[in-house]
Amino acid sequence: MSGEARRLYEEAAELRPLWRLDAGRTLFVGPLDYNAPHEHGAPVFLSSLGAPFGLRLGGAGDWLTCHAAVVPAGKVHELQVGGEPIAVLYVEPTLANAHIFAPLMRDAEDIGGALVGRSNVTGFVRDLYEDGESLGWAGSALDDLLAFGASGARRAIDPRIVQVARALGEADETTPDLSRFASSTGLSASRLRRLFAQEIGTPFSRYRSWARMRRAIDAVVAGANFTTAAHDAGFSDQAHFAHDFRRTFGAPASRSLTGVRR
Repeated sequence: MSGEARRLYEEAAELRPLWRLDAGRTLFVGPLDYNAPHEHGAPVFLSSLGAPFGLRLGGAGDWLTCHAAVVPAGKVHELQVGGEPIAVLYVEPTLANAHIFAPLMRDAEDIGGALVGRSNVTGFVRDLYEDGESLGWAGSALDDLLAFGASGARRAIDPRIVQVARALGEADETTPDLSRFASSTGLSASRLRRLFAQEIGTPFSRYRSWARMRRAIDAVVAGANFTTAAHDAGFSDQAHFAHDFRRTFGAPASRSLTGVRR
């Protein structure tokens, strides 16, 4: 481990995890250990803050040593971060595809459907993590960061699917099921299911879980306890939320959602 990486590792214990959620993005910066095989409802960009991390695709095969990676929505992967801080940024598939992250990398190569290379934004994400006031400027900084790649990554998605995806993001504990969305869009349930997976890149049920998880995380970050956040987002209880969080991120919620910055 380099001297700089060791310094960052030692200081990580003094810094609280950072979450930033808005209508189209989800950002986490903080220490992680091992994240078991999991998949997301949105494409994700991963950047180290100094030391490399391990990435394995498909839950099998060789581990890749990375400083940055882009994993598409619905792609099973696992991480080995070793307790070091890492930046994890998701963009909702209704806004842009995974190509929006390409300018954030260099020396990238496609391996198994994911991009793996080096990070162009190490200094930026390190500043986010080390500056105790970064929540105040993170939103505008992310706007600038992603604007560069946005023109080539805009999604021309069927407006009926955009309607459904947005409704899922705004729903509460009474999230409608697929049959009700089918009725409102004029599609059969089977046609809507196929079209949704085609346009979003992940099945309807998986994206619905992702949207519900984002709502719960947002509530915790805003100050709600796990039980209240889980109930308000549509989980039956805290245990249901904890199980789905582990399924979504491959690690327990306590690791990244305890003691977050506000």
